[in-house]
Amino acid sequence: MNHSARFAVTSIALASLWLGPWASATASDLRVGAAAVNVVADDAMVIGGGIGPGKATGQEGELRAVATVVEKPGDGKLALVACDVLFVERDFVDAALRRIDNSTGIAPQRILVSATHTHHAPTTATLHGYEREVEFVRRLEDAIVASVEQADRNLGEPGAEVLFELGEEKTVGANSRVLLSDDSIWWIGSLDDAVRSTGPFDPELPVLAFRDRHKLRAVLYNHATHTIGTRTPGVRSPSFYGLAAQELEAQLGAPVAFFEGASGSTHNITGVPVDEAVRRMKRAVRQALAEAEPVEVTRLESIKRPFTFRVRTFDESVEDDKVARYCRKRAPAHADKIIEVFRDMRKTLEPDQGKERSTVLQAMALGEVAIVGVPAEYFTLFGVDIKRRSPFKHTIVIELANDWIGYLPDREAHRLGGYQTWMGLHSYAEPGTGERVADEVVSMLEELARK
Repeated sequence: MNHSARFAVTSIALASLWLGPWASATASDLRVGAAAVNVVADDAMVIGGGIGPGKATGQEGELRAVATVVEKPGDGKLALVACDVLFVERDFVDAALRRIDNSTGIAPQRILVSATHTHHAPTTATLHGYEREVEFVRRLEDAIVASVEQADRNLGEPGAEVLFELGEEKTVGANSRVLLSDDSIWWIGSLDDAVRSTGPFDPELPVLAFRDRHKLRAVLYNHATHTIGTRTPGVRSPSFYGLAAQELEAQLGAPVAFFEGASGSTHNITGVPVDEAVRRMKRAVRQALAEAEPVEVTRLESIKRPFTFRVRTFDESVEDDKVARYCRKRAPAHADKIIEVFRDMRKTLEPDQGKERSTVLQAMALGEVAIVGVPAEYFTLFGVDIKRRSPFKHTIVIELANDWIGYLPDREAHRLGGYQTWMGLHSYAEPGTGERVADEVVSMLEELARK
């Protein structure tokens, strides 16, 4: 079938694809279940993703926790959960994992919980000029637990099949760390004096599908661009990735989950409208599904490992000048408010300079497919590097997994500067932390490959 024909596949034909022909030679003893649980929000809640405490009126699509549970006799179960929020943090993730362990027996080290990074949901973290929405976080924790419990109850019969395709979507997103004519790195304001991009964009779109003899059980897809933009201005939204997932789900009749790739340095700066971005993502996922082939899943394994790093030290006058100089030139109407927000964040972090903090890294193996979870807005360069060095045939990198420790730029990005490197609650790890995470994750992948 040629590409244009695949794009023209109707939802009915695409759904029927999953019911026939069954590749019995690759069928296994796997069982798969999935479930989606809505997280209720309201107009009084502060939205995460801006500099100040903005709010939204109304909502498009749902904000959800979407879980997939895979079981293999002798290996136990693995679970992956995608949440339509800006960040997940370790305190409530760990609380949810303990509850899931108690109710399902799935151990915390075998569960990955990530944020889709939508900038249009109530805030789950304290940063910039606002504090965590405590009630929304409570609801999110409950939804994480309920989604895994329901997915576990939804496990199908043995003999499920896993299909994989490395698709591509290269038009929704671009490297947004753009060097400007004054040697600053673009954040907000005009791009008219852009000189060049300073890093890569990753167009890869890995797609995993799970089916058994009776139906499609779940679809997971991964892409690396900041999840920003709504169809209708000023509303809560899972943004274009989540909207695409929910519309595909309605067509396919099985839960569809989006997992954010290493997108700390990539945004939709080419200006593709949200409605068009949704169409393009759906088309790319459908094409990948049409081309997906079975992969052998001989084992299910997971490593979750503590990782320590330090809060970087800083010179207050130097940091203040970085923010003030950029904002007074590039965003003069909002400069005073932005400068004050960053001053307040640095006051919060000042006593923690040089102190050690701990987070967690994760690597999973579904046979020849590896899944990596890192707890940061991870620069795309690192995602590409991990996939290049991975010993697995297929590797999926998921950022904002299990925790959130801010941006992790590479050393060259720290040298160039820009918003992602300005000291604040959004970016406080010492330079070199991103490189150390990549090295540790690759070591974990090698350990999994040796088993």
